Amino acid sequence: MAPSVEAIRKEVEAQSKFVSRLRDQMARVIVGQQYMVDRLLVGLLANGHVLIEGVPGLAKTTAVKTLAQAMNCSFSRLQFTPDLLPTDITGSMIYRSDIREFEFVPGPVFANVLLADEINRAPPRTQSALLEAMSEGQVSVDGTTHSLPEPFIVVATQNPFEFEGTYSLPESQMDRFLIRTSVGYPQREMERDVMRTHRLGEPVDGLQPVVSLDQVRAAQAAAREIRFDDLLVEYLLDIVEETRNNEYFRVGVSTRGALSFYRGCQARAITEGRDHVIPDDVKQLAVPALAHRVVSEGLFQGIDRTSVEQRMEDLVNHVKVPM
Repeated sequence: MAPSVEAIRKEVEAQSKFVSRLRDQMARVIVGQQYMVDRLLVGLLANGHVLIEGVPGLAKTTAVKTLAQAMNCSFSRLQFTPDLLPTDITGSMIYRSDIREFEFVPGPVFANVLLADEINRAPPRTQSALLEAMSEGQVSVDGTTHSLPEPFIVVATQNPFEFEGTYSLPESQMDRFLIRTSVGYPQREMERDVMRTHRLGEPVDGLQPVVSLDQVRAAQAAAREIRFDDLLVEYLLDIVEETRNNEYFRVGVSTRGALSFYRGCQARAITEGRDHVIPDDVKQLAVPALAHRVVSEGLFQGIDRTSVEQRMEDLVNHVKVPM
């Protein structure tokens, strides 16, 4: 039996407090990057993965560590390098001479929050070791499947592609990320606040948990119950279909991408304290949820990410919004 509207409304009120506690705790450490924090919260509530792009030193790693610490969950940080092997991510079978048997030793992927730092510094073969984990919440090693803890979220950071020693992420892996977002330089007054808050050390080191894993799971379940009007579903699908018919894009958004977009809109609604999705949720999330899933005709002609995102934004603005 589906929950009543009143039950959903009460649950949303409870989860709004959950979101506020996380936001407030992260604000103690992360200054001037509220957009990135909001995108991380949407990814968490939608049980999706997040890709953050930006030059080094803009608090990407700190933001992920802060989120994990505020949730009191298991956290792994994996530095991607050109010599990283797939088994360095998933784990491997090790022979134990004392019992004369092989034993599986889990890799860093076995955590609630995995920070894949500078993911595009590893070659595609190593990056692909995350595909099964990101899609199905499990890894297979030597024919045996091992389940990952729940919830499981990958937050990957990457440097701009023009940086030396970077690789492009395969399209199949890009499609596993719910959101791709970027981080820019903070405003001067925000940067001044960073100097003050970090004067005596790293604030994240003394951060206390404010929510539990049970509360995270409850918030994710509540997000799935957010009302998504049929007209807005058609609006979302109109945008997805336009990416497949647009002459600028060689490959449009997949069905997996459409479903992730749908769940992301539900999660954004709950972060805004609503029990229903509105057109603005769809519009605001369209570019970060879809632009990295398309392949443009100019992909191999020096067309940069900004141009693709601008074309996606133009596409969204031309799709009729339901009244």
